[in-house]
This record gives sequence, C-alpha cells and structure tokens, in this order.
Amino acid sequence: MKILLVTSSIIFPIVMFFLQSRIKLFRIIFNIIAVISALIFGNIAATSIYQILIDNTVFMTAIHSVFLNPYFLITGAYLGLFLLYRLIILTLDES
Repeated sequence: MKILLVTSSIIFPIVMFFLQSRIKLFRIIFNIIAVISALIFGNIAATSIYQILIDNTVFMTAIHSVFLNPYFLITGAYLGLFLLYRLIILTLDES
C-alpha cells in the first residue's frame, strides 16, 4: 500500500502535466477542482475546530477525528497532487 501511495504521488502529477500541455481545457479543470477542494478542505478543518471549541473537549485528542472524514482525505490528497503538478510546471517554466 505504501508503494502504491508513493508511486501514485509521482505518476499522477506527471500525467496531469502532460494532459494540460496537450489539451488546454485540463488546466481550467484542474484549477477549478483545486479551488473546490481547498474550500471543502478548509471548511471541514474550520468546522471541526469550531466544534471542539464549542464542546470544550481536549483539542489534541478530538481533532484527529477529522482524519476519519473521507471528504477531508480526498480533497487533501488532491491538493497534494495539485501542488506537485504546479511545482512541475513552475520548474519547467524556469528552466
């Protein structure tokens, strides 16, 4: 499973780069998905912290329940891949 995670974090940004270089529509699609993912990711994190403060629970223990939220995990994973994809574009543009 670890190998799958590492290889997919290398392969997917490269595939995204080649897709956006071939078909310009993919640039817009990847950017829109990133904006939506950032909104969902941030809102889930904010509401989790807010709920912990309202419930007056132990922050360091209760905040880890956010990792059980599949939307948080999916959007965070996409943002990580998107960051690597954008770094590839930035690196190749500067060279």
